[in-house]
Amino acid sequence: METTADLPPADSPLHINHGFPVYDGELRVAGSSLAILAARAGQTPFYAYDRTLILHRIKVLREAFNGAAEIHYALKANPMPAIVDLLAQQVDGFDVASGNELQTALNSGIGPRNISFAGPGKRPGELAQAVAAGILINAESIEELRRLEKIAETLGQPARVAIRINPDFELKYSGMKMGGGPKQFGIDASLVPQALEEIQGCWLSFEGFHIYSGSQNLKAEAIIDSQNNAMELVARMAGTIRSPILSINLGGGFGIPYFPGEKPLALSRVGENLQRLRAHYAQRFPQARWIVELGRYLVGEAGIYVCRVLEKKRSCGHTFLIVDGGMHHHLAASGHFGQVIRKNFPVSIGNRIGSTTTEVVSVVGPLCTPMDTLADKMHLPVAEAGDFVVVFQSGAYGFSASPHSFLSHPPPVEIVV
Repeated sequence: METTADLPPADSPLHINHGFPVYDGELRVAGSSLAILAARAGQTPFYAYDRTLILHRIKVLREAFNGAAEIHYALKANPMPAIVDLLAQQVDGFDVASGNELQTALNSGIGPRNISFAGPGKRPGELAQAVAAGILINAESIEELRRLEKIAETLGQPARVAIRINPDFELKYSGMKMGGGPKQFGIDASLVPQALEEIQGCWLSFEGFHIYSGSQNLKAEAIIDSQNNAMELVARMAGTIRSPILSINLGGGFGIPYFPGEKPLALSRVGENLQRLRAHYAQRFPQARWIVELGRYLVGEAGIYVCRVLEKKRSCGHTFLIVDGGMHHHLAASGHFGQVIRKNFPVSIGNRIGSTTTEVVSVVGPLCTPMDTLADKMHLPVAEAGDFVVVFQSGAYGFSASPHSFLSHPPPVEIVV
């Protein structure tokens, strides 16, 4: 029989403070049990998002920023229309990364003046859609500016533009670095003066700068350093133009803890630094909107992914829980969405939380590939067929970032409670 000593160190199922209440060993979301949620969803697997946790996160952010910056939501983290509609009433703006996300944002009722569009390789139809809607377009290249000018002239409507700068620094300790060195994102800092020269005609209306250096960062000092460097860069670039700066988007990069040993971001320190920066540059940029653009940090911890155990299987001394979900529903939890070395997301048996009887198991899905693993060699409460497996930290980059069509299994359902 396999023992713990035979295995690599196993993860605790709940190494994060997940924020969901537990009654009689069963997880609840907005007061509902997992069995009730499964009945409401009409099936397992499903994603469930707790609106109360999302609203609480926004409240905490506003307190930390104390008016120093607007809060914008990046739809790429979770574009579910119900989530977008909820956030349209709570945040100051949206950032979109495709024409479909733009339409979802516009359908939410948020004003086009509060929507921006970032991302390399915007298609001509998407640029035309953005110009027609009157949203702010973060230009990622000089060639994009030229294409945008032609489209705006054809439509007879000026395009609102900001320059996305690929800075000459990077966000240290970032899960994914999106600035500094050769990047497909943004215009190199050295080329920004040339880009600004392109915005001299009547069809491009310059508004400001966008600097997004990286994502999934838990180090307050790294985010502070990046924001300080970003404002120095903005000030340097602003010195080369006469137009007033109306928008300064400092990006985001705020991370959430996923893995053992990770600690939550010290948000208060980031907020204090933003307030200091805003006061320091108040006279220099009196008309500017200061923006912090967040996705994962707003919704990631408010969502769970739930699947059901179909079978408990022993193979060569190891126990497998075979479930009705998997990597086709939650690619990130399988370890194939940006992880260099696979680590387990926080996982538990949702209807047996707190049980003192545990075993080391792997949670695997129904796909014909060994990559279909949601938890590998974890200490979990002893489970049986019919029990619920819960993957926490699943509110961002879960449903929409997964290959639902792989092997033609049914997709999961999303619900907001």
